[in-house]
Amino acid sequence: MPSDDRTGPLSGIRVVELAGLAPGPFGCMLLADLGADVVLVDRPGGTGLDGPLQRNRRVVTLDLKSPDGVAEMLSLAARADVLVEGHRPGVAERLGLGPDVCQNLNPRLVYARMTGWGQSGPLAAAAGHDIDYLAVAGALEPLGRPGQRPHAPVNLLADFAGGGMLLAVGVLAALLERERSGRGQVVDAAMVDGSALLTTFLHGMIAGGAWSGGRGGNLLDGGAPFYDTYETADGRYVAVGALEPRFYAALLRGLEVVPATEQQDRDGWPELRRLFAARFRTRTRDEWEQVFTGADACVSPVLSPTEAPRHPHNVARGTFVDVGGVVQPGPGPRFSRTPVKEPAVREATTVTEVLAGWK
Repeated sequence: MPSDDRTGPLSGIRVVELAGLAPGPFGCMLLADLGADVVLVDRPGGTGLDGPLQRNRRVVTLDLKSPDGVAEMLSLAARADVLVEGHRPGVAERLGLGPDVCQNLNPRLVYARMTGWGQSGPLAAAAGHDIDYLAVAGALEPLGRPGQRPHAPVNLLADFAGGGMLLAVGVLAALLERERSGRGQVVDAAMVDGSALLTTFLHGMIAGGAWSGGRGGNLLDGGAPFYDTYETADGRYVAVGALEPRFYAALLRGLEVVPATEQQDRDGWPELRRLFAARFRTRTRDEWEQVFTGADACVSPVLSPTEAPRHPHNVARGTFVDVGGVVQPGPGPRFSRTPVKEPAVREATTVTEVLAGWK
């Protein structure tokens, strides 16, 4: 997508992204979706990645282990608003591309660093993945059923919510501050920090005595029978989130049951769960969806990633889009005055072509 063909609230913002995995590309995808001109600097031979996370990019290939490649990279950094790198601490400096060098050329540059453990601390140089950052942040231990081991939720929390999303927020905040100071700064986005941030509400519940600890025995972790998932007659599942009394009453009406216990009577929860489980097994998932449509009972079908694009609500909102034959989530959020365009597949370019457009 040519740099002058971009719309959205970040139109005119220039981003240079050093090729990486998962969180960095996701953060840059968010910036690109919102209109930023993101130029992905890939290595010779490429990373082997070319999919939804790389959409809306122009791609240049540079050998950053060669003086010529570093010089071309610095020429991009000198004209960019943002540079994003996801190496372990010290790697960019050894390549001659650290923040001191880049910001000496361009004092307005926002230099964003995406790592697992951050730029400081005893684990800064250690290897890790999503599950490790969740573990140390205290976000993994609560996930799972009573008496069972903690269960990792794919790599959604640390890599994307606590990583790429945090990176994008940091970049946007630094760009906003630059409007006042005229100066860029370094953004240290660490997945362990982001994973910890995601547990803020949980810490509030602990402080307020609303979280007893342990897995699967609390209000929001599947411990409550009215906030859980249930198998249906066809082997699929529904999600139930009937926390408030009026939603709970609607749930009971839809299920056509009259429990012998009150909603908040924890001693009665095991029997209530058995009652709900037996009732949900009498109909298919889609039949229960019809029963609860319009009922305000907070009951929803559990859809697979391939089913979700076909759900009527997602279709009506255009939540998913087709980009180059690949169905994937579309950009968000929505903007009234500066709407974004539908995503496009990445395209190859050269540093010369990029700089010609970055006057």
